[in-house]
Amino acid sequence: MATGLSRRQMYLACGITAAAGFVDGVGFIHLGGYFVSFMSGNSTRAGADLAGGDLLGWAKALGLVLSFVTGVVAASLLTARREPAGAHIVTPQLRAIWLSVAVLGVAAVCGLFPVLHVAVAPLIAAAMGAVNATFTRGGEVSVGLTYMTGALVKAGQHLAAALRGKQGTGWLRYAALWCAIAAGSAAGAAAYLLAGLAALWLAVLALAGCAAVVQLRRGRAG
Repeated sequence: MATGLSRRQMYLACGITAAAGFVDGVGFIHLGGYFVSFMSGNSTRAGADLAGGDLLGWAKALGLVLSFVTGVVAASLLTARREPAGAHIVTPQLRAIWLSVAVLGVAAVCGLFPVLHVAVAPLIAAAMGAVNATFTRGGEVSVGLTYMTGALVKAGQHLAAALRGKQGTGWLRYAALWCAIAAGSAAGAAAYLLAGLAALWLAVLALAGCAAVVQLRRGRAG
């Protein structure tokens, strides 16, 4: 839960969420109304496409869902891997972020070549799935970074509790995550309209910057 994060972790969560929103804004415009990080939307779109007889749209939506889940599985396996004793350990959190950076980077490279554009959407969906393994507890995701329905529910619950005088300002953390993805989405859509798929490189740099900051702080602490 976001209320259990430290201030630095919260900054990281908001940074990654903004980058994820940026990618989703790019993907949404590029795909004409499909999502690369919001799988509830794709699930609804798949049902609507199937009901309307659009089998290609149905397959596209389900393909994105499958790619997203594949990214989650890959990141979960990577973060669960044990390092040999005495080895230089990169934290599970960093493994998830760097995996997302790597996959997103491949997607950005594919975006440079029109013949490879078909691979861009599945790759960025997989990258967005992978980054959700950044904050885990007991092998389960503790803070979702690319979907905000749950965060808005939590914000509403915490706000209601605050109005009853039972809690403080915990709702602000969930509101901050929503603001991050909303602002990121707007920036991503605008960037795509200006630069096309080349806008993905900005997201690659942003996520790599988040990972580099965490890695640097870990190095200083060690």
